[in-house]
Amino acid sequence: MLQEALRDAVAKTKQNIARFNGRFPHVSENGVYHLNDNTDWTNGFWTGMLWLCYENTKDGEFRDAAVANVESFRQRLEAHTVLDHHDIGFLYSLSAKAQWMIEKDETAKKLALASADVLMKRWRPNAGILQAWGPEGDEKNGGRIIIDCLMNLPLLFWAARHTGDQRYAEVAVQQADMSRRYLVRGDDSSYHTFYFDQSNGVAIRGGTEQGYADSSTWTRGQAWGIYGFALAYHYTGNPLYQETSLRMSRHFLERLPGDGVVYWDFSAPIHAETKRDSSASAITVCGIHQLLLSLPADHPDRAFLENGMKRSMDGLIHHYATIGKPDAEGLLERGSYSVRGGASPDDYMIWGDYYYIEALMRILHGHKGYWYE
Repeated sequence: MLQEALRDAVAKTKQNIARFNGRFPHVSENGVYHLNDNTDWTNGFWTGMLWLCYENTKDGEFRDAAVANVESFRQRLEAHTVLDHHDIGFLYSLSAKAQWMIEKDETAKKLALASADVLMKRWRPNAGILQAWGPEGDEKNGGRIIIDCLMNLPLLFWAARHTGDQRYAEVAVQQADMSRRYLVRGDDSSYHTFYFDQSNGVAIRGGTEQGYADSSTWTRGQAWGIYGFALAYHYTGNPLYQETSLRMSRHFLERLPGDGVVYWDFSAPIHAETKRDSSASAITVCGIHQLLLSLPADHPDRAFLENGMKRSMDGLIHHYATIGKPDAEGLLERGSYSVRGGASPDDYMIWGDYYYIEALMRILHGHKGYWYE
């Protein structure tokens, strides 16, 4: 079934090249993706899908589309188009850095390194954080981090390795440490966001932008933590990151519904209309796969993790994937962008589609995405 699922995903992605016609999908409404001209934080995911499909098939149509996207990202960086946020790693790891990893293209490598410099401009030394959103000194967001940023840190770790400049890695480590200390709760659940005094880094409070409540656990945020800390462990060897990813994985898997795919928040009241987030489960499959690569064969939690990963993947394929719907634009139904904000609460998410393909490529072919070499 995994092979069939991957073939279906590749076929739909190829069909979407012409459908999207050089534009970038974000989230859907009534089964139709909203497209933009490379202005959103999600555009790297479509490019990453193209690179994954190219590696799987060696079909030049995927490569041509991916290379055209990388050129769009070059233009975006040069014009500094909507880059005043922390999601630079999502954009450039899956586009320029992916091209470098696949083809060793030096121009793509330079673009990826230049994007790491853009991310470094989010560093706020007084607070000791990478500011998530807004301009420096912003009254609301000036001292704010969010858990999603853990997936942007691999770009900085990679830049340190390829330049020899350890400032990139030092910032990534400090951000990971702050995330571990303040975003991960004692019961292994997580805050979506945390606020600090931007003048001195004093902790203020945890909260949420996407979740059910400040005290709840937004499932996609938990997924970012699982995968992000597993990647931080890969780059640093710090066992605390591995332990944190493991603890967060247990918390996630212990709360799987019967069909293996999570609701949008672990604290949301469950009834017939409660929204799912298939993208959170797809991210978690990838994160647990990454975590398992670092655990010894006799680790006491290995069987639990493997079973949970399989349950999640089976649930996605059998209940949420658009297999058997050849005209579907998306790969996974029932993703949620912002249930709290009423934005695409039950639709296709391009990041869900990306992590679904990455999960299939990981399980079937040992691929590791484009987060590290």
